[in-house]
Amino acid sequence: MDYQLITCIVERGRGETIADAALAAGAQGVTIYSARGRGVRERLMFLGYLIDPEKEVLITVAPGKQANAIFDTIIKAAKLDMPGKGFAFMQAVERVAGVLTDRNLAAAGAARSEATGRPRPRAVAAVRKPKRRRR
Repeated sequence: MDYQLITCIVERGRGETIADAALAAGAQGVTIYSARGRGVRERLMFLGYLIDPEKEVLITVAPGKQANAIFDTIIKAAKLDMPGKGFAFMQAVERVAGVLTDRNLAAAGAARSEATGRPRPRAVAAVRKPKRRRR
């Protein structure tokens, strides 16, 4: 299966909204990290656009058949049709490891059940006993 790496660079503070849109469009996960831009800022400031150098970079890997829909959703959510809002691009990915698919999720669940003979354990919240009050 072919995969695409989608990268989007936007103004600081907008990453979470765009990540939510990408997840809703079918992305399995989105990584957001901070960055600082240089270069275009100076040229666009001359034209009257103020661009903050602090950026957020979003990356996600998507199957080829879903990549265009996720990319289009990111463009719309980030308003990349407006000058100075950021940019996005896609790159082909040669090899991928660790991507969750329905097949390997089912296989992992079956393997756990077969190994222990029990259903997969569920997370249980820790419960603290109330302290006794001294009188």
